[in-house]
Amino acid sequence: MRDQVIIECTEAAKEGKPASRYFTTKNKKLQQERLERKKYNPFLKRRTVHREKK
Repeated sequence: MRDQVIIECTEAAKEGKPASRYFTTKNKKLQQERLERKKYNPFLKRRTVHREKK
């Protein structure tokens, strides 16, 4: 039941930098809403909010 999803940085586009992407998994039965995590963006050199991409 676990599906692989891509999470992408939300703050990089505002600053004109490339967006960092991470691959992760989630259980779609238990978690129907979009995934949101704080992850490190090497282009911005700090932790930013990453949201699930469609």
